[in-house]
Amino acid sequence: MSEDTLPRRSDYVYFRQIPTRWMDNDVYGHVNNVIYYSWFDTAVNGWLIGNGLLDLETSEIVGIVVATECTYHKEFTFPQMVEAGLRVDRLGNSSVTYGVGLFHEGDDDPAATGTFVHVYTERATRKPVPIPDDVRRMMETLKV
Repeated sequence: MSEDTLPRRSDYVYFRQIPTRWMDNDVYGHVNNVIYYSWFDTAVNGWLIGNGLLDLETSEIVGIVVATECTYHKEFTFPQMVEAGLRVDRLGNSSVTYGVGLFHEGDDDPAATGTFVHVYTERATRKPVPIPDDVRRMMETLKV
């Protein structure tokens, strides 16, 4: 992805601040790559929980992660605040693809960009089901 095609801060609808932690740094002095995926998870599930679309204990229909991807553009280090931007890139029958951008505070250019795909399933059976209507309506608000 070239600098010209990178999404900008304005390409995301929802933002969540996530602090880096001392333990996130690796021996190279920057946040380790695996931490970025946890930030994606925090942004998506924080949005779902915050909007009453996911109850960790009682929701009968849940999104299961089936794919993630991350491209790194700039480093994060401790102590920094991450601003995780979220949008919906694709809304299918039983799946949703989120676009996630991780930004340094106040920066319009992302430090990392990626995708995060949920397939909605029955919690008990893990069989795919259509995205519930109330969840779909809220996901529509994340489309750019």
